[in-house]
Amino acid sequence: MNILAIDLGTTTGWALMAQGHINSGSKSFKPQRFEGGGMRYLRFKRWLTEIKASAVTIDAVYFEEVRRHLGVDAAHAYGGFLATLTAWCEHHQIPYSGVPVGTIKKFATGKGNASKQEMINAVYEREPFTDVIDDNHADALHLLNYALSLEAD
Repeated sequence: MNILAIDLGTTTGWALMAQGHINSGSKSFKPQRFEGGGMRYLRFKRWLTEIKASAVTIDAVYFEEVRRHLGVDAAHAYGGFLATLTAWCEHHQIPYSGVPVGTIKKFATGKGNASKQEMINAVYEREPFTDVIDDNHADALHLLNYALSLEAD
């Protein structure tokens, strides 16, 4: 089963299990100078299509479901990425599911309020030779492991 796990945001963490191999990283969708407000979402959509092409097919998408944002800009950006992701999944007939932040943190560390550093450390505990780019990347790796545990049931 090919699964894409995404930590949505201006810096998006991602992890893809395709044909038994995991590829992962972090991708910036920061607005660029002289581009309109919707361009970052078009770049995000194009990136999703590139990820899908590299995997040949994606059977399911899991994303980090954020219920509370510290700022209005973050909430607006998250909403735009979420709308783009869900519309893209619907277009490609890919099932998608949101997983609450606390659930991912509890799965990874045993506590639902783990810090960013604790989430990064938990990746190294699980997979010592993994190169973690940032906390978004770590969150996506944990989300993928969580999704794989659900699919195994």
